[in-house]
Amino acid sequence: MVATAPQASNEAVPSKVPAVTLAFWIIKIAATTVGETGGDTVSMTLNWGYLAGSILFAVALVALVAAQILAKGFNRWLYWATIIASTTFGTTLADFADRSLGIGYLGGSLILFACVVGVLLAWWRALGSISVDTVSTPRAEAFYWAAITFSQTLGTALGDWMADDGGLGFLGGAGVFALGLAITTALYFWTRVSRVLLFWIAFILTRPLGATVGDFLDKPLAHGGLAISRPLVSLGLGLFILACLLILPQRPGRHPASATA
Repeated sequence: MVATAPQASNEAVPSKVPAVTLAFWIIKIAATTVGETGGDTVSMTLNWGYLAGSILFAVALVALVAAQILAKGFNRWLYWATIIASTTFGTTLADFADRSLGIGYLGGSLILFACVVGVLLAWWRALGSISVDTVSTPRAEAFYWAAITFSQTLGTALGDWMADDGGLGFLGGAGVFALGLAITTALYFWTRVSRVLLFWIAFILTRPLGATVGDFLDKPLAHGGLAISRPLVSLGLGLFILACLLILPQRPGRHPASATA
C-alpha cells in the first residue's frame, strides 16, 4: 500500500483574535484609554498604590489569558476583557517602575521597547510569523499576549515621557501619537511596507494615544487636564466599548491552513 503525498490545504483557519478592521481600532483606542483611567482609579483614586494595583490586574490578566488560550475559538467578550486587563495592568506596572522604582519615563520606555522587540523576534524565530492572523495555537497565543502586555506597558511610559518630560502636555502628546497613526495609515494605503510591521507600529502607538487622552480627561486642571472623575470617565468608556461590541461586527481573523500529513 503506497501512502499519498500530503496535500497543502487552502482552507482558511480562524484565528482566536479579531480581524483587524476599523471597528477593531475604534475599540482598541477606547480600551487603551479606559486602561489609563481605570488603572489610575485603583492606584490613585482608591489609594491602592501602584504595586497593589499591579498585583490586582496581574491576577486578572493571567486568569483571562489562561481562559483565552483554553477557549475553543474566538470570543469577542473574552478577548476584549483580556485587552482591557492588559492595558490596566500596563498602566499600574509602568507607573510603579517609572515612579516608585525611580527608573524614569525614558528609562522605562527603552526597557519596555526592548522587551516588545525581544518577544516579537522570539515569536518570529519560533513560529516563522508574527502576523496576528496566525494566532490559533496555544504557543502563538502565549507570544501574542506577551507582546500585547509589553506594548501596553510601553505605551503608558512613552505617553508620560512625551507629555511630562517632553513638555508637550497631554494634548500635545496625543497629537504626536495621532500624527504617528496617520502616517502609519498612509503607509498602509499608499506603500508596500509590510502589513505585519505596520500593524504592530499602529498597535503600539494606540496605547500612548489612549494614555495621554485618558490623562487629559482626568488629571487636575493645574496639570493641564479636565479634572473629570476617573471612575466616571472609566464607566463612560466602558459603556462605549460595550455598545461597540454590541453594534460593530466582530469576526475572527483567518489565515491559510498549513499542509497536513
